Amino acid sequence: MAEITSEMVRNLRERTGAGLMECKRALEASNGDIEGAVDHLRKSGLKTAEKKASREMGEGRVLTWIAPKSRVGALVALTCETDFVANTEDFNSLHAEIVQRVAHDNPASVDALLLLKDSRNGQTIGESIKLFVGKLGENTSVARIQRYENMKGRVGTYVHHDKKKAALVCVTTDADEDKASAFLKQVCQHIVSKVPAPLATSRDAIPANEVERERAIYLEEVKDKPAAMQEKIVQGKLDKFFADVILPEQKWVFDDTKTVQKVLEETLGKGSKFDGFSNVRIGK
Repeated sequence: MAEITSEMVRNLRERTGAGLMECKRALEASNGDIEGAVDHLRKSGLKTAEKKASREMGEGRVLTWIAPKSRVGALVALTCETDFVANTEDFNSLHAEIVQRVAHDNPASVDALLLLKDSRNGQTIGESIKLFVGKLGENTSVARIQRYENMKGRVGTYVHHDKKKAALVCVTTDADEDKASAFLKQVCQHIVSKVPAPLATSRDAIPANEVERERAIYLEEVKDKPAAMQEKIVQGKLDKFFADVILPEQKWVFDDTKTVQKVLEETLGKGSKFDGFSNVRIGK
């Protein structure tokens, strides 16, 4: 039996909202496996809170940039230890440089980004971050980067007023830049505010093991129903799951009588489709 620590119990409680003793028993039942404990709580009928997969811990800011004509867009989440540092001119200057490097140089990863040259001083981005840390005395790191390019569509963004929540979205559409930009800002507002948060642009993008995990939970919930009814009920629950987390299938936050896909095509034209999105949140 794995040792169940108080930190494990606290983490599970924060994630699910269940009581301390329920979390401890769930961890014991799953031999310390956090995902197994979440499933155990769900099968026991206890509600889980929204997953925090899009959250970056600590302080910091999210910055986005959209190129003229809205064909290219970039997003960078830069984290630090305190809000004071995140408000400094040095932090904002470094952040602005990093988002430009992501937009123009298209690094494949954060590690690749850190090797790029800082246009302000000729050093690498990694070296610039180290100098910043030395000057301000706080650990600082690039938590997330995203870049979209679509020559047959548009890229749009929204950054919340606290600069800790933001979204970037890419669509294929024939709509002109002004019309697309205004609507895609609304889409990003939807992404940032929607609970549960969207996870993908299509059902196929959800990993098969995640779908099977949901199916197993639903089968447990209906195990006392007649066998002939179980599959129909489970399929209905899966459809509801997808409608909750697939962006085009979600109810539009500005008019819940319509799906996001329906509003997309009504606004930007028939055949318009989502190609990708990124949803980032720093802190709690």
